[in-house]
Amino acid sequence: MSEIRATYLIHDAAHNPEKKAEEIALGLTVGTWTNLPELEQEQLKKHKGRVLSVEHLEQDEKINHFFGKSLTRAKIEIAYPAANFSADLPAILTTVFGKLSLDGEIKLLDLDFVGDLASHFPGPRYGIEGIRNLLGVHHRPLVMSIFKGVLGKDLDFLSEQLKQQALGGVDIVKDDEILFEQDLTPFEQRILKGKEVLTEVYQETGHRTLYAVNLSGKTFDLVDKARKAEELGADTLLFNVFSYGLDVLQAIRESGVQLPIMAHPSFSGAISSSKTYGVSFGLLLGKLVRAAGADFSLFPSPYGSVAIPKGDAWSIAKSLTDHSVDWKSAFPVPSAGIHPGLVAQLIEDFGLDCVINAGGGVHGHPDGAIGGGRAFRQAVDAKLKGEGLEGKQELEKALQLWGGAVLNK
Repeated sequence: MSEIRATYLIHDAAHNPEKKAEEIALGLTVGTWTNLPELEQEQLKKHKGRVLSVEHLEQDEKINHFFGKSLTRAKIEIAYPAANFSADLPAILTTVFGKLSLDGEIKLLDLDFVGDLASHFPGPRYGIEGIRNLLGVHHRPLVMSIFKGVLGKDLDFLSEQLKQQALGGVDIVKDDEILFEQDLTPFEQRILKGKEVLTEVYQETGHRTLYAVNLSGKTFDLVDKARKAEELGADTLLFNVFSYGLDVLQAIRESGVQLPIMAHPSFSGAISSSKTYGVSFGLLLGKLVRAAGADFSLFPSPYGSVAIPKGDAWSIAKSLTDHSVDWKSAFPVPSAGIHPGLVAQLIEDFGLDCVINAGGGVHGHPDGAIGGGRAFRQAVDAKLKGEGLEGKQELEKALQLWGGAVLNK
């Protein structure tokens, strides 16, 4: 039997989560049950939602104070038969959380794809292992940096930034998510110039760096634009998935374009940040992004300037790398406010299969982006090899500027 099992966190003013769960199960499927004739019940049985569990939780006094009333907290799980919806994310999300998202203090925590439903979603094309093969890097976290301050600047400025970051030894450089089609830095020219610069750096240093170009524009033009990017030799696509929609990400993934896809979390905070409403970070930035086809998922780290709770960050990383599903694992990319002094903590918290992503932590280094990139690579080596600061001048300067420590194994 194929079905979707949805887990919710509810805050119930009526203090009867069992009744609330049954109302949801019926309201989002057959509408009513006990008043139906027996024959109609038999006919609709395969469409009826089922309450699988109701787990009472302790009340949260902060939430009670915020709403000015006592609310019973509970975690409930409901199964929705696959006979009710087509096997696509818009249909599934509308079924399990469409009008329900407007019905009081309720948050969608997780979705389990039961039966053959998961096979309708592609997952990452490359995944962690495939990306590592592209770069030839297998036993350490990847290091990524970001273009900064390129709006209103020309292609030469962008190219020089790319070169400096690559010379610093970073593995991936991504566009800023707000860099769209610009007269001074057109999409196609960014790809061609980026390819030229990174080929030069590789020939000079032997180090390979990938460039993630921001795929943007009208929705119905995106697949053709992705194909053009591939023809021009692009390495990777950056995509603002929550501005466009998860189904658009899946369409790009299934279009035949062979490029890795990096999902940016822009706009996701409006959906996931609340403790009582919306969709959990782990589901939105983890499982759903992975199911739709992203090879990387960016999300706020627990430490930086746009921090989220560590438990939420861990839940994203776990959802991206969980081996209990058949999709390839996707790279977790904890981001925002990252500097070299945080590298050891990042590795402690997220392991080797993550991407360490920095903007200001690279460009703000006293020795520029080259120094910033080297400081990050040195911090990774220091942590993994149990080394100190000897011979790591760029890392030492970064620690003096931003703080932090080298935590040996």
